[in-house]
Amino acid sequence: MAKRDYYEVLGVPKNASKDDVKKAYRRLAVQNHPDKNPGDKAAEERFKEATEAYEVISDDQKRAAYDQFGFAGVDGMGGQGGAQDFTNIYRDFEDIFGGFGDFSSIFDNLFGGSGRSGGGRRRGEPPRGANLRYDMELSFEQAVFGTTMEIAYSHDEACPVCNGSGSEAGGGRKVCPTCQGSGQVRRSSGFFSIASPCPTCGGEGHIIDKPCRSCGGSGLLKKKQKIKVTIPPGIDDGKRLSVPGQGDAGPNGGRPGDLYVFIHVKPHEFFERDGYDLYCAVPVSIMKATLGGEITVPTIDGKKVKVTVPQASQHGKMLRLREEGVPGANGSARRGDMYIKLMVQVPQKLSRKGKELLEELQRVEGDTDTPRPIKLSDLK
Repeated sequence: MAKRDYYEVLGVPKNASKDDVKKAYRRLAVQNHPDKNPGDKAAEERFKEATEAYEVISDDQKRAAYDQFGFAGVDGMGGQGGAQDFTNIYRDFEDIFGGFGDFSSIFDNLFGGSGRSGGGRRRGEPPRGANLRYDMELSFEQAVFGTTMEIAYSHDEACPVCNGSGSEAGGGRKVCPTCQGSGQVRRSSGFFSIASPCPTCGGEGHIIDKPCRSCGGSGLLKKKQKIKVTIPPGIDDGKRLSVPGQGDAGPNGGRPGDLYVFIHVKPHEFFERDGYDLYCAVPVSIMKATLGGEITVPTIDGKKVKVTVPQASQHGKMLRLREEGVPGANGSARRGDMYIKLMVQVPQKLSRKGKELLEELQRVEGDTDTPRPIKLSDLK
């Protein structure tokens, strides 16, 4: 498939300033972030495409070559797929993304990691712990009104024997003999030299000479823990909650990852939800629908509410109960509404007297043997 022009990918003109290029790239990267689009290959490809374009356009030398010769001008300079050097992106990393999240791990996963020792970290900085996922099932009512749930799961914690250092008492770290402390090894590929994390030290630049016997030198042990998670009112099925710092601990004192709680809401027997509104269907007799009157219906919070059925109510008529739906987000006092769909039921069995009365009604009110079809648009 033909590659798109880098300026077109970023949505900037050819005379765009570096600040405009950064802003455009940040917008695209945040929009197509793999964490926001799990399993979306198209979003992942757009993320890669934007990163490749930014790698070229943000570099003065590469940009000049690209402006003059197109893709041929940057072939082999990091602008044409394959093993790319994202040094320029990592140099500007904090400036572009600030505190948005751990994008370094995203670059490491999508592009194989490079540009910084340790696969996207500043040299000498301990790696961050892994993020964890927990799938939580909620009842319909718990999702509507919110709740607090205690969950139990396993994660990595710092080894108590070595305090997370990974080293026995009297031991320590020494410079990695393979990379001589750089955290990278280079290999030649034709005219080019490609850097990758050192396989001996994993990009750390050092190794442990006396590994802790308790944790095997990792500095981590798997532990079970219980925490309470607050579920806000009105949460939707499929939403994700973030619990910062409750993922795996990072090796060698690295920052812990986060815990992501994915919400799965069980369906209700009678209610369905659309945003903050609730819907249910209630049967009414043909007599109640014709003459009107009152019925009592249950609400989601267990109340019994009287509802007036207007005279001559047709099958499928919708009645609304204000603010009997889902509570508003962020503690808003305004709730959604509850909608009741009237389902007019024809009696399946009639007494002799009942049949006589209906036949009398038919004679009095009249009936037709040639009904006119109803417009389908009137049924919506």
